[in-house]
Amino acid sequence: MPPSLELRTKQSLALTPRLQQSVRLLQLSSLEFQQELRNALDTNPFLEYDETQAEDNALSTDNGSSLSDAPTLGEATAPVDTPMTAESSNDGSDNDSQSHEDSMSEFSSDPFGRTSTRNNGDGDGSDPADWVRIEPSLHETLHDTLRLYPINDRDRAVAQLIIEALDDDGYLRQDLQELSELVDIEPALSEDELNIALKLVQSLDKPGVGARTLSECLRLQLDALEPETPGRAVAIEIVMHHLERLARREQAELQKKIGCSADELRVACALVRKLDPKPGSNYGAAEDNYVVPDVIVRQVKKNWVVTINPAVLPRARIHRMYAELFAQSAGASRSPLAQQLQEARWLIRNAQQRFTTIQRVAECIVSHQKAFFDYGEIALKPLVLRDVADELELHESTISRATGNKYMSTPRGIFEFKHFFPRELSTESGGTCSAAAVRALLKEMIAKESSSEPLSDVSLAKMLADQGVIVARRTVAKYRHLMKVPPAELRRA
Repeated sequence: MPPSLELRTKQSLALTPRLQQSVRLLQLSSLEFQQELRNALDTNPFLEYDETQAEDNALSTDNGSSLSDAPTLGEATAPVDTPMTAESSNDGSDNDSQSHEDSMSEFSSDPFGRTSTRNNGDGDGSDPADWVRIEPSLHETLHDTLRLYPINDRDRAVAQLIIEALDDDGYLRQDLQELSELVDIEPALSEDELNIALKLVQSLDKPGVGARTLSECLRLQLDALEPETPGRAVAIEIVMHHLERLARREQAELQKKIGCSADELRVACALVRKLDPKPGSNYGAAEDNYVVPDVIVRQVKKNWVVTINPAVLPRARIHRMYAELFAQSAGASRSPLAQQLQEARWLIRNAQQRFTTIQRVAECIVSHQKAFFDYGEIALKPLVLRDVADELELHESTISRATGNKYMSTPRGIFEFKHFFPRELSTESGGTCSAAAVRALLKEMIAKESSSEPLSDVSLAKMLADQGVIVARRTVAKYRHLMKVPPAELRRA
């Protein structure tokens, strides 16, 4: 057939730049959002940091929190939700009719009752870094402890040298003689001085730190126990000479080599398994330091109230003078700066919309999981994103973005939003319970078990069945692994 041209018409939905920015801001974590806003403040001349007080413009919300915002003149407030549909208006439809007083939502008081001072953010509790729990590192801890010891400068220098040579897990893997060659001390360090300094470092903090081998590390921890500790003598013999046999679970061979009874060996092996093979790894755990809650849940007169954490609310607004001067200039609508002014307004509105959506989702979660806040983990109910989406009349993908990387501070601790969406398990009576509730039941059962006769996964599954919860043994094993609980054999005392 000869080539031909054909015209077809079709309709499709496309997200405008403003909606794309709204979706992107919603899925950011609190720290990522603050970084995004700081970047905008640094690059957009029409944005400025808002240091003014906003109590006069405070708008009381249904839950008792107060948001302050300078509404745009001549237009309505931005919608609450984030619809996954295209905008019908043009991108530049709200250029000159908008006020230059747009400002981000800002809390006027601390949810814990403290008065907030509106200054540069120093000392007023508004810095997200206040939520960061900074743990000292292994080397900092040992140096601080060493300062308390009344020793001469030479001995202190040798001890500091050994501390700096420790690995992050607390082991000294460098030879002492090699260390002595790294410092210029006269007269030269003797072997006795190095060993004495090593013994001092090993006694500064947690037993096992400063060990040169795994055997020495475990031996230091056993030496720190009371001499009457059951199984201590046999455990010392095991860690000094029979660690490989212990790893291979050669119980009969161990009993023969050591010359002890089966009960003594069982107690000693359990004692060894409780020791920490990497004592330095518990210092300066920075991976948990950067969780900043997005919302705060507190109880007010028997009601659970949700408020946005004021520490995650950066203050920004349109720069009034720059915007007015730009509006008065000739050809302002055709200037490249017009796009930056539009982007500044979009950022302010989308930021307001982001926090409103997060708060609505958090309130819905608290409403569904009220029993959790009253009674704990065992009362957590099954919940899916679709339930929240239907109740708030939002798209399910919007709820997914609003719950991803978002955290809730509660009297029971800080939880990710996703924690309140446990999957559903069937019960014998035809009802349902959550997987989190099953884990809570398992935790209670294991806590009450006999140390000499710990419960196996099969026994735990039968006990759950007696309470009407039908789960397979492998499911119990999976939940036990998630709770970092060792198998029954390793829990036996």
